[in-house]
Amino acid sequence: MQLAMGALTGASSAITAFISSYGYIAVFILMFLESTGIPIPSEVLLPLTGHLVQTGVFNPVYAYAIVVLASILGIAFDYYIAYFLGKQIVYRHLNLFHIKRESLDAFDEWFSRNGPFTVFIARFIPEVRALISLPAGFAMMPQRDFFIYSIAGALIWDATLMAFGYYALGTNNVTVTFAAVAVFIIILYMIYRRFRRSLKRKN
Repeated sequence: MQLAMGALTGASSAITAFISSYGYIAVFILMFLESTGIPIPSEVLLPLTGHLVQTGVFNPVYAYAIVVLASILGIAFDYYIAYFLGKQIVYRHLNLFHIKRESLDAFDEWFSRNGPFTVFIARFIPEVRALISLPAGFAMMPQRDFFIYSIAGALIWDATLMAFGYYALGTNNVTVTFAAVAVFIIILYMIYRRFRRSLKRKN
């Protein structure tokens, strides 16, 4: 718990400073990068954005629209790279996305067995949500299906975490606030670990 709290506090400070300086532009850039696989925690970014809506710094419609647009563009970026360039070219440049080849191989194999619905479910699993666009592109999943499932998942994920920040971060007790967010992230991490164990058993 202390480790999670420390990481959360550090990430929150950096993200808050960037958003304080650049506002909506910062939210767009961070959310776009997160959606392409860059390790920026949306579990921190989105609640903080929701909190800024609650305090009147951001307009709720503008903030949510920017978050969703950035999510969709990030998702599309990875999908079309994989779709048009192919697996081997992407694999040679995985370091740019901070992605391990072993992880992508595992998700690629799991995706091939479980179909398009995986794209929707993956949007709710930390780390996996940022990787799933690449296997979908490798498999040349129909664009219509990919974007329907992906956007549906992104809409729910973004709205849920922003709402969490809007209500949970409204408290004046900073310790309680960060503890609540830390617990939420830990729960998501446990879901992710369970997903990975399931994936390994299937392999």
